[in-house]
Amino acid sequence: MDTAEILKKVRQIEIKSKGLSNHIFSGEYHSAFKGRGMSFSEVREYQFGDDVRAIDWNVTARFNHPYIKIFEEEREQTMMLLVDVSESSIFGTVKQNKRSMITELCAVLAFSAITNNDKVGVIFFSDGVEKYIPPKKGKSHILFIIRELLSFTPTRKGTNIKDTLRFFNNATKKKAIVFLLSDFLAGSYQDALNIASKKHDMVGVHIYDQRDKDLPAVGLIQMSDAETGTRQWVDSSDKQVQQYYAQQFQQHVQYCRNSFMKSGAELLSIRTDEDYVKALQVFFKNRA
Repeated sequence: MDTAEILKKVRQIEIKSKGLSNHIFSGEYHSAFKGRGMSFSEVREYQFGDDVRAIDWNVTARFNHPYIKIFEEEREQTMMLLVDVSESSIFGTVKQNKRSMITELCAVLAFSAITNNDKVGVIFFSDGVEKYIPPKKGKSHILFIIRELLSFTPTRKGTNIKDTLRFFNNATKKKAIVFLLSDFLAGSYQDALNIASKKHDMVGVHIYDQRDKDLPAVGLIQMSDAETGTRQWVDSSDKQVQQYYAQQFQQHVQYCRNSFMKSGAELLSIRTDEDYVKALQVFFKNRA
């Protein structure tokens, strides 16, 4: 896409995502990812109209005059989006490709976060970290992220979730809300996920296409692995081939579920032609 097309697409995504975050997800996001509450700030003398429940009885007894505790809401949270930009993310056969859905999901989540006065940062990854955008607040920052999601071109094709999580663990010292958006076509990442989940609020978003799951019966076809370039002729009409293809997908999904379950993190799966609004609503409400 040229610059004009990118800006037009950014505007379209902004209108859609901002509308969803304002009218649908603003309350759900806040409920699902509550801050750590109120923290003690100071004490001051009691004034008429103050809540008597806030009286600090120890200080009051010491000075023989009523004092109350002052609390302030703890600092805003940080959301980190870990975005798969590997070659397989551009695959899509029905409504849109995986990358397009990931972009829209990131936009909705980001606008929900800034509505809650949270910071948002992004890590683009393939078989290594491609780009790191430090967390910041504000609409202009979110629009910059969306532009990057639309226009970024990775330098590599593969997927390495393990090293990405290691980078994230080293780069982010304070607790964050983390959305890992990928088709998870990667090797083992269990240990790195365990470490990240102990410190951060981790959520995996598994994006897949219908054709990742089912092989259409169209006869002899040449299949190519987008990330490795490996090519193979396959008889797609063969029942055993179709069954094997479906089994491989189910095993992959089960591995993802087990990995997140073991780490104490959460995982939701969304197909590229499904309504991600409903999927997010259910997820947020279940966490509230």
